[in-house]
Amino acid sequence: MFKNYFKIAFRNALRYKSNSIINITGLAIGLTCVILIALFVSDELSYDRFFKDANQVYRVNINGKMGDGEFFAANTPPPTGKTLVDNFPEIESYTRIYIPGADVIEYKSGNDKKSFNESNVYAVDSNFLEVLSYPMQKGDPKTCLTETNSVVVTNSLAKKYFGNVDPIGKILFYGKERKPLTVTGVLHDMTDLSASVKFDLLVPVKNFENVTRFNWSWVWLQMATYVKLSEKAATNPEIVSHLESQFPAMVKVHAADAFNRIGQPYDEFLKNGNKWDFHLQPLADIHLHSGDIESVISEQNDIKNLYIFGIIAFFIIVLACVNFVNLATAQASKRSKEIGIRKVLGSYRIQLIKQFLAEAVFYTLISTILAVLLVWLLLPLFNQISGKNLPFQSIFKDGIWLFILCLSILTALLAGIYPALYLTSIKPVNILKGSSGVSKNNNGFIRNGLVVFQFTIAIIMIIATSIVYLQLRYTQNRDLGYDKENLVVLQNTEKLEGSEETFRQELESLSEVKSAAISSGMLTKGNFGDFYVPETINTDETIAKDISLQSYLVDEYFISTLDLKLKDGRGFNKQFNDSLSVVINEAAAKQIGWKNPIGSMIRYPGGRMESYKVVGILKDFNLESLHSHIEPFALFSNKSKSYDTGISYITIKLKAKNTKDILEVIQKKWENYQPNVPFEYSFLDDDLNAAYISDQRQASLFGIFSFLTIFIACMGLLGLIAFTAQQKTKEIGIRKVLGASIGEIIRLLAIEFVKVILIALLIASPVAWYFMSKWLQDFVYKIEIPLWVFALSGVLALGIAMLTMGFQALKAAKSNPVNSLRSE
Repeated sequence: MFKNYFKIAFRNALRYKSNSIINITGLAIGLTCVILIALFVSDELSYDRFFKDANQVYRVNINGKMGDGEFFAANTPPPTGKTLVDNFPEIESYTRIYIPGADVIEYKSGNDKKSFNESNVYAVDSNFLEVLSYPMQKGDPKTCLTETNSVVVTNSLAKKYFGNVDPIGKILFYGKERKPLTVTGVLHDMTDLSASVKFDLLVPVKNFENVTRFNWSWVWLQMATYVKLSEKAATNPEIVSHLESQFPAMVKVHAADAFNRIGQPYDEFLKNGNKWDFHLQPLADIHLHSGDIESVISEQNDIKNLYIFGIIAFFIIVLACVNFVNLATAQASKRSKEIGIRKVLGSYRIQLIKQFLAEAVFYTLISTILAVLLVWLLLPLFNQISGKNLPFQSIFKDGIWLFILCLSILTALLAGIYPALYLTSIKPVNILKGSSGVSKNNNGFIRNGLVVFQFTIAIIMIIATSIVYLQLRYTQNRDLGYDKENLVVLQNTEKLEGSEETFRQELESLSEVKSAAISSGMLTKGNFGDFYVPETINTDETIAKDISLQSYLVDEYFISTLDLKLKDGRGFNKQFNDSLSVVINEAAAKQIGWKNPIGSMIRYPGGRMESYKVVGILKDFNLESLHSHIEPFALFSNKSKSYDTGISYITIKLKAKNTKDILEVIQKKWENYQPNVPFEYSFLDDDLNAAYISDQRQASLFGIFSFLTIFIACMGLLGLIAFTAQQKTKEIGIRKVLGASIGEIIRLLAIEFVKVILIALLIASPVAWYFMSKWLQDFVYKIEIPLWVFALSGVLALGIAMLTMGFQALKAAKSNPVNSLRSE
């Protein structure tokens, strides 16, 4: 029986070739989009779940508040993990990560020497690979990091230095001390892993004295801490919640000495309305559920993005199914005789329904095969756009193949059920009387409603894409408070050591260089954060008792090189001894609450407990992307030595954009000063654009899906206007005989659909405005949604629809009226 159904389906597909091609194309495109989105979503949901005992591992986060500034971060003090294990039996073990910053790794083999700047180096505790079980190719995770002089590398990095030679036992020289490290383990490449923490090298944290030096500190937030709970505790949310409720008392006991040591009694700190709370976050939640939790270690996304893509996938496949419905109903008049004859010969309605469902299954089966082939062809491009590394083989695992099977069945049902019920409802007596059996007005409301639905979704996608691109353009062109053009940032300049200032002066002497400046941090590349205590000599002045400040150590040329604007006071100057001076931004001055900031003092409880005089107020500027608020910020003179990050940059302001020649000159000078350290630089505007890479990828995907949505919607419109042309065959013939022009015939067929698309625009506009307003809330600085976007989207959708309708209407208008009248 089913064999006969599919035979008939195949014959009908050949008989109605144009409709079959449109059906299969629409369904194949829809299925391709859904499969690609499913692969993307599946990969996002799988982050960190491959680890052994992943459900028992938690990240320790901190919620801190100092004055008016509050933050959520995945950075913790060094003693956090040990203290938690010592105080709570539910916590079995801990491990930590510290990022020491970029440094030179060197390998020597005879006369062959390779050296590279490696920025993705993590310093970890010896049990790191036991708590977080990254898959190893070689080595023992229990012992490979126990020795101080050991190092674990990824497979790609091993090939980078050693080629195809076995890396185990090879010696790498690390840092300016050229510390010899023996390769004791090789990990699988991070690019193939859905892990929130990715790296190239692991070095024992015992190599870094600053970590050991701050083992007492509860305010040095430079470590990421992971803990492993007992199986009983991890599987019981109530135990985890009770565990967290005990953390404040633990911190109060163990952090008291550290806070006293920096001149900030912990009880007084809490009385001032501040907080220093620690929380546990499940490992599997880190990638998609971190919200405002800041982390320089973890790769974090937002679960909302998956919801958006899931909704897009749903609507795309529904639109493809609507196409099938429209084209099937457009065929009704052609197939009415077939249906009538089969009913007269004794076919039951259920048999005819099965026949039409079999046709839908037939089309869907072919479309699914084509969709899988399209996925195979398009996956490299999709990976490039989305930033993923999804292999084609992944569709055969993790339940994706089952999803594709269920999707195909569901698509066949969605596409076939209405046409099957509609077409089999035709009464044979009407057909035998000479009628087509299809009422001209029957289900017209439903068909128009489907087109309204299709174009509503299409217009929403067009509006959303337009707003995403406008926001991206705004972020790239907005005045950030400094001049980002023609700025080259040299990295690793701390390796110049005592020659850094001399090298800067040589650069500044070049005719192509306008100025150059030294700093301990740079925009988008991180900064030093700590809290400070404002001081006042006016007893009647109420100011903040403490404040959290992000800061750089800079020289006298930094402000002018970046063209930062001073609101009041001065910058650093060689004419003054600025070792105890500070320049703060407007946000810091406002949060502190001084009436006259210039000349006021702030005390740094850390370091040497020194007080710094405010000599200037900078106009606010953005340190990071526009996703972030402008935070209280300060510039300290690099003469102050109040802290040491061990990192330095030289920022060069060039006079012209033709930079190739001058960069070659700068590189030669660098190699004269430091031949053992590779020359590395970046353009500041490129660094800023990289901060929006996730938004750019989202915009690209939105654009592609918008195009496909419009394409599928227009295919549905093609089906509906074909149906209308069939219904008006006699009318068109009579009008042409009576002298109607081609333009009048086109207008006759198109006017109804123009109304339908205008209705779609009216529905789509408020819906798009609501959801895009929600999306823009993720940006601190954002555009106001312009009204012209809605008008332009409507015009664009209408224009594309008119082209589609015009093609079919022109075909109908040019047909010979004799043929249409003869058929009657």
